[in-house]
Amino acid sequence: MTVLRPIRHEDRLSIVDHLDELRTRIIISGLALAVVFCLCFWQNGPLINSLNRALPKTPPTGLAATQKLDVAIRDVFENVSKSLNAAAQGLAQAQNVPPSVSTNIHGASSALAAGAKQLPKSFPTQEKPLTIGVGESFTTTLTVVGYFAILFTLPLLLYQLYAYVIPALSREERKVALPSMLAAPVLFLAGVVFSYFEVLPPAVHFLQGYNSQHFQIMVQAKSYYRFEIFVMMGIGLAFQVPLLLLALQKVGLITARSLTLNWRYATLVITIIVAALPGVDPVTMIFETLPLVLLYLASIVLLKAVESRAARRAAKTAAAGVDGDLDAA
Repeated sequence: MTVLRPIRHEDRLSIVDHLDELRTRIIISGLALAVVFCLCFWQNGPLINSLNRALPKTPPTGLAATQKLDVAIRDVFENVSKSLNAAAQGLAQAQNVPPSVSTNIHGASSALAAGAKQLPKSFPTQEKPLTIGVGESFTTTLTVVGYFAILFTLPLLLYQLYAYVIPALSREERKVALPSMLAAPVLFLAGVVFSYFEVLPPAVHFLQGYNSQHFQIMVQAKSYYRFEIFVMMGIGLAFQVPLLLLALQKVGLITARSLTLNWRYATLVITIIVAALPGVDPVTMIFETLPLVLLYLASIVLLKAVESRAARRAAKTAAAGVDGDLDAA
């Protein structure tokens, strides 16, 4: 494990050296993934709670809610009973109504008011998904931790990939590859954050509440977390659209003009792709389609800027060539 930096373009390595470098980078990525996995497993509670955030808050049902209401009602009646007993004793022992009686009655009234405030209308709690079977809680936790570990180590994994393929790229190709490798994890994380805050809450509320009067709705942990993770990863990958279009432009398959002329077809294709994602519903489709269309439009602006820069560079090179020919003549 001695190769920790990108090999230079002019370096010459044998097949064994390339395999050794590949092995080294795989080991580094695996060790980083294992360390982050352990850290995520240590903090699996907050990670799981973050995924449960999209579930609606509901009042408790069953024994837990009954016990809470029983405790609150018991406290109220105990306080009221003590105050009323004291007031009754005072009235029984005195011919005239002493001041203490009114004080005790006032205390009873205060206790009743305080008890009424303690009596809750409902106990809103964060809904938790359901697990079935003895080991599903453990296996589901491992699955969630694994996905978070991949998410957190993604920048390092992309760097190792870039460091391995960079020797095959020329200087000009490297100028495009380096910004792309830096932008890829940023765009991916932007898609994950967008889906977490803007897509998942309305999507989960819509799906869970759809025809709720006809079903006994219970959310299974395994399917719920898979739905969330697939949506976040799908949108994160979809946010790579600008980089994909830039790569296609570099190989000459598309231009900014062609994207501009075919934006309607592109919108239709984006809608079809979004509809094919797992767990799709009308709300999710709207929240996923709009940012992708905006990214497509932003890609057109990006390609126009790249083409304009390339045109200026070509014109400058051509002018320099003409000046050289005139000087030679």
